[in-house]
Order: sequence, then structure tokens, then C-alpha cells
Amino acid sequence: METSHLVVESGAGSCITVAIQTSDARSSADPGHVLTTRSKGACIGVCLYDPQARVAGLLHYELPSASLDPMKARSNPFMFADTGMTLLLAEMEALGAQRKRIKVKLAGGAEAGAGPAQIGKRNHAAIRKILWQQGMFIAAEEVGGTAARTLRLRVADGELTIESEESAEAADAPGAEAEAEAEAACAE
Repeated sequence: METSHLVVESGAGSCITVAIQTSDARSSADPGHVLTTRSKGACIGVCLYDPQARVAGLLHYELPSASLDPMKARSNPFMFADTGMTLLLAEMEALGAQRKRIKVKLAGGAEAGAGPAQIGKRNHAAIRKILWQQGMFIAAEEVGGTAARTLRLRVADGELTIESEESAEAADAPGAEAEAEAEAACAE
């Protein structure tokens, strides 16, 4: 899957917004990057940051376990919490991150509209278990409810901004609003 980049000039210089779609993940050690994703419902955004190595990663997954659809897991491992986290952690470690230093923040898991019952709660339970198995613990989370959320993780300092919308019926991908969102992230 192709990464979408948006360069935005701000008073402090420029930053590049790296848009992460549903069932995708990115890692970066570039202090000019802002990792951004938008979740409309039961998906969860997992934001990881190693403050010593200054390496960030963001996973936007849809389902709790690759065992639900092994064929899809082979073609798109970021769709699932377990296979997505394995790959993202490996990417971050290749950039110098160490699991024991990684700060974890979660957002999403809303229960909205049609879809499998309780999938937001199941997604949340799955990532908590995966993190526990890895010896990683959650520093902060905003999960459940019905709100869609936009996440922005600054690689420069690990600051996470979460914007909640009233309904989880919002669009899933950063689309026409990406430029305004990127300007806001760079200005902070």
C-alpha cells in the first residue's frame, strides 16, 4: 500500500503528515513527520513512541486476530492486531527502538452502526493482551463510546493529539480535510 505524504509549511518550518489508512501502519525516526490516522468506529489506533531513540509507530487495525481470516492476514497483516503489532514492532526496532522503552497510547474501539457485535471491545481486549504478552503497558487510552477519532503522533517528541467527533459514522481515511489537519498538527 502506498503511503500518502502531505508537506505543510508552518512558522516553525515544515512537517510531513504521513497518512495511515485503515489496516495499515508506519514507523518513523524523522522528527519532521506527523503520523496521522482517522478511525470511524471499532478500529483501534495503537501509537508507540520510544523517547530515547525518538522513533514512533502507528498501527490502525480493524480486527483482533489473524485467526479470523488467515488468508487476509497473509495479504494484509496490518488488518489484525496480532500480526500488525508484530510487524510494526520489528520496523521500529530496525530504526533503533527498544520495546522496554516504548510508550503505548490507544484510541478507538467505538461501537457504531452495523458490523460485528462488540468488535470495538474485542479489539481493545486483544491489544491489551498482546501488549501484556510483550511486557508493554498502556500509558494512556481513549477507547469505546461512539465517537470517531483522528490521531496525530509527532515523531519529534511523541506528543499525541486525539480529536473526537460526535459520531463514529465519519469517513475512515484522511481525505479532503487532510491539509487542514496537517496544518493544525504542524502548528502545535
